[in-house]
Amino acid sequence: MKEKHMFAVLKTGGKQYKVQSGDVLRVEKLAADAGEKVQFNEILMLGGDSTVVGAPFVADAGVQAEVVDQIKGDKVIHFVKRRRKHSSKRTKGHRQQLTMLRVTEILASGADASGVKAAIGAGSVSGAVAATPAAKAAPAKKAAKAAAGGDDLKQLSGVGPALEKKLHENGVTTFAQIAGWSAADVADMDEKLSFKGRIEREGWIDQAKALVN
Repeated sequence: MKEKHMFAVLKTGGKQYKVQSGDVLRVEKLAADAGEKVQFNEILMLGGDSTVVGAPFVADAGVQAEVVDQIKGDKVIHFVKRRRKHSSKRTKGHRQQLTMLRVTEILASGADASGVKAAIGAGSVSGAVAATPAAKAAPAKKAAKAAAGGDDLKQLSGVGPALEKKLHENGVTTFAQIAGWSAADVADMDEKLSFKGRIEREGWIDQAKALVN
């Protein structure tokens, strides 16, 4: 169901966006190619002739969009200072991977049965269709299951129960994952969890490699 002048507040990549049909926006990279149609299912609020606030999301609502292009954001400079016996200071740059979208339709209802591919992050499994309420709960269950069979991340320097939980919520459950992080992965996790260079300062990757071996 559509209303005139409807707007929606959607959530993706840990951020919120207020959109209307026809809007062009940049979001954290999605697993989709230019020309593909995707649907956002985490809708926090709908507005128009009436306002509906989700708890936390509006049931059966969605925002559909066409992927315009996969792009890179502005370069972000990180200053890294290592805490080592032979300390060094260096500068590194990172350009976040982004997806440019054009909003095509806002659905107040019928999203669960639309069949349009769900808008999911590039690190997720591609080819998913729009999520049903049961499917939306699946990632949380999967993360909990992975955490139960994962490593004790509290063995890493500076990681306590609260930080370990945050890592689990972002899909990080094993030392092998951390040992294989690239510079871009580190910068991405720094941004997601507001670590501000903590991963390199604490030497997590080296510690993880040692714990894996």
